[in-house]
Amino acid sequence: MPYSQGVMDHFANPRNMGEIKDPDGVGKKGNPADGDMVLIFIKVKDDVLTEVKFKAFGCAAAIATSSMVTELAKGKTLDQAARISRQEVADALGGLSAQKMQCSTIGPDALREAINDYLSRQGRESIKIE
Repeated sequence: MPYSQGVMDHFANPRNMGEIKDPDGVGKKGNPADGDMVLIFIKVKDDVLTEVKFKAFGCAAAIATSSMVTELAKGKTLDQAARISRQEVADALGGLSAQKMQCSTIGPDALREAINDYLSRQGRESIKIE
């Protein structure tokens, strides 16, 4: 299956790419030696994500899903953002092939790590998603 129009759009024109200076939380997932790696940076005010940015190394799907997860997360509470699923990201992009679905986990996982990093810095309990 070729990439959807949504994947190609977010790959060619990624949203929220870059780094936040003095982030409230940072999450990292993946391994560049294996092909894909994502860093997510967040700013939080009153338990709401006010800014979300990413840096990614990898395939078109990894970049597109990271871009989409930042769009989906902005303005959400920490709990809402932590619950963004890979299927929600894939659906928002118009679908991903079975081979590329694993790429859809990297962005949401890195976002959860950034949220839990923030909570840890605040001396609060991390959010666990089952």
